[in-house]
Amino acid sequence: MIANLNEYFYFYTYCFMRKSEFIGLMSGTSLDGLDIVHVSFFKNEVSKVKFEILHSQSVDFPNDLKAKIETYHQLSIAQIFILDKEIGQFFGKAVNNFLAINNINPTTITAIASHGQTILHQPKNGFTLQLGCGTTIASITGINVINDFRTRDIVEGGQGAPLVPVGDFGLFKNEAEAFLNIGGFANFSYQANNTIFAYDICPGNLPLNKLANAKNLDFDKNGDLAKGGEINFFLLDLLNSLDFYSLDGPKSLGTEWLDEFFYPLLKFDKEIENNLRTVVEHIALQISSTLNGINCNKVFITGGGAKNSFLIERIQHYFKGEILIPSADLIDFKEALIFAYLGFLYTENSVNALSSVTGAKKDTVGGVFHLA
Repeated sequence: MIANLNEYFYFYTYCFMRKSEFIGLMSGTSLDGLDIVHVSFFKNEVSKVKFEILHSQSVDFPNDLKAKIETYHQLSIAQIFILDKEIGQFFGKAVNNFLAINNINPTTITAIASHGQTILHQPKNGFTLQLGCGTTIASITGINVINDFRTRDIVEGGQGAPLVPVGDFGLFKNEAEAFLNIGGFANFSYQANNTIFAYDICPGNLPLNKLANAKNLDFDKNGDLAKGGEINFFLLDLLNSLDFYSLDGPKSLGTEWLDEFFYPLLKFDKEIENNLRTVVEHIALQISSTLNGINCNKVFITGGGAKNSFLIERIQHYFKGEILIPSADLIDFKEALIFAYLGFLYTENSVNALSSVTGAKKDTVGGVFHLA
């Protein structure tokens, strides 16, 4: 006999919904830490997936490891392979500590889904490289690992990015019409004619953080430095005229593009506040122009840039619709959550990379499985 509604809910969950738990790992190009989430996915008889974030944490990179990642282009091939193992060791130990702190039994975890640390992304040359050895993570944690989510899509002619839209519309589709993530780069997804589209819009936190670093700051908190600067309209025109912005999607950006085209236009030794102000305006213009161009009425914004109140203010200045900023957990951990979801889809042999988004010849199930 089921005594009350709570007991009925748990009876329904365990009898009619399949539950599985994953650890999601996300380390972005801005190197602001390793995001870890422990999430439970529930799938009912009609294949609708619900989720619950059970625990979350962000772990700073050790300074020596961060320095190696930042100078990867100076490393030999052998040193790159060593770095791959070192990042895997850091990820694995971070997960073990996360499990211990939160009293999580490793045997309850179906798999760790790891994005890895991107150091090279060149889809036009047929490859992408995310470091963080999956076999090493599996060995250290004793938990199966799924990583390298992008390569299969690139082999099929796609950009290997963005992958987050699968989660945007799989988990949040009733929240907004478009989903914007402002991390190292700003990317978004939207749906038109029952087809999901997505692509990178412009740089995000990477150039802002790099400029703040010149003032011995990790980042420009709330955009306060930028707010105190003045727009350099000549520089703004140069940034807005970059060839990338005239390309149609699908398209994606990497740090190589910043090094070759974006950073040479900036000054990192003077006029920092003015450069920050100009780059903020550039980002706001590119994002709002893109959203207005699809007639978006409501956008859901996550990523570190969602905490930059001045940047959000400038986006709203140009954007004609409503901005939705979700809870702190989703701002900080949505991408880690979605990579856990991509891992969940992998174990279900369900599509986790959309050709309409990446430009591949077909939808794919991406990922490489590492048995613990």
